[in-house]
Amino acid sequence: MTPQDGLPVPQRYWAMLTVFIAIVMAVLDGAIANVALPTIAHDVGARPEDAIWVVNAYQLAVTMTLLPLASAGEIIGYRRVYGVGLALFTIASLCCALSSSLLTLTAARVLQGLGAAGIMSMNAALVRFIYPQRMLGRALGYNAMVVAIASAIGPSVAAAILSVAAWPWLFAINVPLGIVALVIAFPSLPRTPLSGRRFDTRSAVLSALAFGLLIIGVSSLAHPADRSWAALELVGAVAAGAALVRREWPRSSPLLPVDLLRIPIFRLSIGTSIGSFCAQMMAFVALPFWLQDVLGRSEVATGLLITPWPLAVAVAAPLAGRLVERYPAGLLGGIGLATLCAGLLLIATLPAHPSDLAIVWRMALCGFGFGLFQTPNNRAMVGSAPRERSGGASGMLSTARLLGQTLGASLVAVTFGVSLARGSTLALLIASGCAGAACVVSCLRLTPSARAPRRKRA
Repeated sequence: MTPQDGLPVPQRYWAMLTVFIAIVMAVLDGAIANVALPTIAHDVGARPEDAIWVVNAYQLAVTMTLLPLASAGEIIGYRRVYGVGLALFTIASLCCALSSSLLTLTAARVLQGLGAAGIMSMNAALVRFIYPQRMLGRALGYNAMVVAIASAIGPSVAAAILSVAAWPWLFAINVPLGIVALVIAFPSLPRTPLSGRRFDTRSAVLSALAFGLLIIGVSSLAHPADRSWAALELVGAVAAGAALVRREWPRSSPLLPVDLLRIPIFRLSIGTSIGSFCAQMMAFVALPFWLQDVLGRSEVATGLLITPWPLAVAVAAPLAGRLVERYPAGLLGGIGLATLCAGLLLIATLPAHPSDLAIVWRMALCGFGFGLFQTPNNRAMVGSAPRERSGGASGMLSTARLLGQTLGASLVAVTFGVSLARGSTLALLIASGCAGAACVVSCLRLTPSARAPRRKRA
């Protein structure tokens, strides 16, 4: 079956609506769970160090299953994996709302993470078939804008719900949204070509072990008492990863997309994504400590001062989606990441008593730079892959984001271990360096060797 170039209107708009609803659910859920963690720990009688598994279980489930589900999408169809993921996410949200203990809530969060992985692994792949190829950049820009808006309002939504209701309603709100998205999904989402190959269970297990142990090991590095375990976990991750690469290397459509990593533009875009999301996460984790502990701002003021960042992303993302139809992703990404690098450096070097305006415009500068980078980079990743490998490209897009975010959060913990007083400032400086390194990698995509056509394997 040869798929048409995008869906007709109005089916295209209905399909994007269900994609947007599902992405908003997944993004909001991560934000509101973080905000409500102290309340949840108190209500279920859990220690704070144990309650963190409400967040970690979700993240691990997502990271470990992204690539296997992306491969499954190419085999049985993107809309099927997406629909099952959306249904599972909705049911798991109800289970979270009905949970009365830390054990049941954590188990429900694992199921919710599996559902979120089904959504995230198929998101960009579906967008590629929903919109015509010539409009892919702006479609991914709209997607990035929705994510940014959801990120911006997440803490406010959580605070508003907790002010009038108990924490289970944070999860229960997903149920009606999920039902609406499911009703829209099946008649509107595109049918995509199937690969015809069989699902590789052994590779799926190796992938889950490699990424799961990597995430746990990197997180454990931040705790001196756990460093021995961290070393073992990282060794296990390397061993599982090496076995996976060896198994996947000769295959034409592998679960771990080593075939796509042979494409220079795709490989460099993955590197750019990891570096940039590492920088962003370092900033997002360090900024509340910097604003409250160093500058003495209140919790409410901290939230308001950080908000210009995601709002600027929401403004820049659709603009970048149109610009990438005319200018190279390497150039736009390089300019955006240079802007992010400069913004982070300007924040880290602020005087001891800056005005709110001085903070706000620097936050907006960072957000605008990140938004200018994100859409062209996603366009380069998805667009450089063959259409029949859109699932693998979509899975790697989300995996690169999660790896960068995990590395960034762990690096912040390390900086606080180096200096509690200056840890947040040091983290912002390192984040600026990560953004600068990602800028260099992005600009490498402008070289003739990176832009050369992919050579076919013998």
